[in-house]
Amino acid sequence: VQLQASGGGLVQAGDSLRLSCAASGRTFSPVTMGWFRQAPGKEREFVAAFWRNRANPYYSESLKDRFTISRDNAKNTVYLQMNSLSPEDTAVYYCAAASSSLILSSLRIPESYPYWGQGTQVTVSS
Repeated sequence: VQLQASGGGLVQAGDSLRLSCAASGRTFSPVTMGWFRQAPGKEREFVAAFWRNRANPYYSESLKDRFTISRDNAKNTVYLQMNSLSPEDTAVYYCAAASSSLILSSLRIPESYPYWGQGTQVTVSS
């Protein structure tokens, strides 16, 4: 099982970025996919998650107005559209996946996800 994240980079405050995360593996079909981020010296923070068989994603309350998660089930790929970026959004962004449908209370917990991508750096300059 591999999760390959991409799309990070250096942008200016107010810009947008779209991250992608493709899941691969011979028989792997993730049911729950999500994004976390980790800034230097801070704990890993939940951003958003998507269930394969549910229409509505789940967001961190503080980010839901600027970030949008979407998913292409046929490609086993999840996206994170980030708008109005600020320096506070600077972090390594990780995608995560689980082969089961995580319950709501587990979505925000990194340990709930068995599979992780390598992370992609997002740096927002002021």
